[in-house]
Amino acid sequence: MTQGSASSPDLVTYEVDFEADPSSLIYTFGGVEAKVSLNTPSVLVTSSQDCFAGAIHSEHDLVSHVCDPRYLNPQTGPFFINGANPGDTLCVHFVSIEPHFTHGFSTTVPFFGALTSTGFTATLQQALPEMTWRYGIDFDERSVRYEAKDSNFKVDLPLDPMHGTVGVAPPLGEVRSSLTPGDWGGNMDTPEMRSGVTCYLGVNVEGALFSFGDGHARQGEGETCGVAVETAMDTTLILDVIDGYPTPWPRLESDEFIMTTGSARPLEDAFRIAHTQMVHWIAELTGLSTMDAYQLVSQVALTPIANVVDTNYTVVAKVPKSALKGAVVMGGAHQRLRTMATHVR
Repeated sequence: MTQGSASSPDLVTYEVDFEADPSSLIYTFGGVEAKVSLNTPSVLVTSSQDCFAGAIHSEHDLVSHVCDPRYLNPQTGPFFINGANPGDTLCVHFVSIEPHFTHGFSTTVPFFGALTSTGFTATLQQALPEMTWRYGIDFDERSVRYEAKDSNFKVDLPLDPMHGTVGVAPPLGEVRSSLTPGDWGGNMDTPEMRSGVTCYLGVNVEGALFSFGDGHARQGEGETCGVAVETAMDTTLILDVIDGYPTPWPRLESDEFIMTTGSARPLEDAFRIAHTQMVHWIAELTGLSTMDAYQLVSQVALTPIANVVDTNYTVVAKVPKSALKGAVVMGGAHQRLRTMATHVR
């Protein structure tokens, strides 16, 4: 770990061991001691394992054969954020997210995914075939190559790196699996979590205990089969804290949109959480009454579905900033961190 001077944002480099024994990695939010303490603002340069903890090496490897189900979705962290206390908001601005390798993998997993029987929706059907697809990543062309298994069909898709899991320790001493999303963040699996975006997380415990991982070279909305183009990532992010401002559910902000999330089952409850949070946020930002904000959100919101495969589903509500008539969002944190990021690159 290296650390910069106090006269400028700290620069912290945290090394990840890609050859580590999967059992030595972190698979929860909460319940784990911090690896490193960071001041704010800090620039963090680090990496993350793929969701298979590096166990998939070729299209001939099957998850049920090479992965231990106890060791899926390893996280980088947790990081103790000095000065972050319950009731604050942790700001996570993604400066860059880039695949560590020139390939990624996607799979089908027995009784996992949106279009198969699962433990929640049990039927007499057999599991769908277990298969693995290898995607080549072309950094020059900014593409990932899909190659069909049962035919000669190939197509290049845009490279769109993002992180599936971003979160902090839950409240009340809870320990939650890194496979699960909730109000602490976690495995939300939204493609909106890409570079140039700021994620806002409510702090539940001293130091926040921030972790992230589950890199995707790209993912369709909904993550239908349950597995994106999974790959290890090299990530640069900036961390900061908004003192005394609680964020009940994770929020995101890009240059064009503000976004709220909701994670629950059934899917309509995830929708309700995301849109309720957006109505309250719009009312706060604009001074509108709750009912007026409800009406505005009803007419301008976009609702990308993040995932319908995890233990909780996640829905995102997006509202264009152009509808806010210049309202200052989160004290201008996103723009401030965006400006800071221009000096990091």
